[in-house]
Amino acid sequence: MLRFQAERFALAETFVISRGSKTHADVLTVRVGRGWGECVPYARYGETMESVAGQVAGLPDGIGREALQTALPAGAARNAVDCALWDDAAKRAGRRVWQMAGLAEPGPLVTAFTLSIAEPAAMEAAARRHAARPILKIKLGTPDDMPRLEAVRRGAPAARIIVDANEGWTAEVYADLAPHLVRLGVELVEQPLPAGADGMLAEIARPVPVCADESCHDRASLPGLAGKYDVVNIKLDKTGGLTEALALRDAARKAGFGVMVGCMVGTSLAMAPAVLVAQGADFVDLDGPLLLAQDRDQPLIYDAAGVHPPLPALWG
Repeated sequence: MLRFQAERFALAETFVISRGSKTHADVLTVRVGRGWGECVPYARYGETMESVAGQVAGLPDGIGREALQTALPAGAARNAVDCALWDDAAKRAGRRVWQMAGLAEPGPLVTAFTLSIAEPAAMEAAARRHAARPILKIKLGTPDDMPRLEAVRRGAPAARIIVDANEGWTAEVYADLAPHLVRLGVELVEQPLPAGADGMLAEIARPVPVCADESCHDRASLPGLAGKYDVVNIKLDKTGGLTEALALRDAARKAGFGVMVGCMVGTSLAMAPAVLVAQGADFVDLDGPLLLAQDRDQPLIYDAAGVHPPLPALWG
């Protein structure tokens, strides 16, 4: 029987991107039998808590993973149900999800830690606090990005850096910034141009690899990304669950794309299946629980080795 409820988890600090800010992670938790999963409805994709809950409520009891792939479109609702079905099947079988999916046993992964948009002085201070982290991800996409980027590099001179413009740049802005991104050692730029208006990426130099985020949802997205992007960001709330995420990962690699595995701001329950997808990824951005003031019971372990695979008590 499908059960679901909306839940709210406070963030440790206000999280700001170019599209707005948030103080809580609002998630929908879905339970199927003994399994559970979590999704984050995302307004950028036309989702609300009510619309996603309605999609879940409309599913027939007893639906399986195969039927689910066509019963719902790629998105948050299908993600939570798909992950709950995987978890339920694993618990019933007394096995781990990675075994059932034919994957190698997962290990810990070095993950990026995200710094949200603030004034340069505040971002420099945040970078200093987190300078020991191996990878910092910087939210940009404003008219004053260079001072922010310079400030973060001053604050964390040894950290690897990736930036996420969240569709906030134009082709001209990206071209102007590119030499400075190289100078400051930026390794990846996520979604510099708006999805659907990113054709210029095929016509301009990309001295720093460019990653498709809002432009990439599932395998059907891949043909339209060729020549424009170097890497794709796989998020389970976009793919519609672990099933499609694993298929997208394999298809992206076969098509010559690098792979990043990212997340919305959610709890350890949302990150747990993504840890399986992220094994062997070029970039991992599964820091959602690190941004929370509170998390699930039996949360994921984060330590010097990175984010560890979930314990059975949490998921999978």
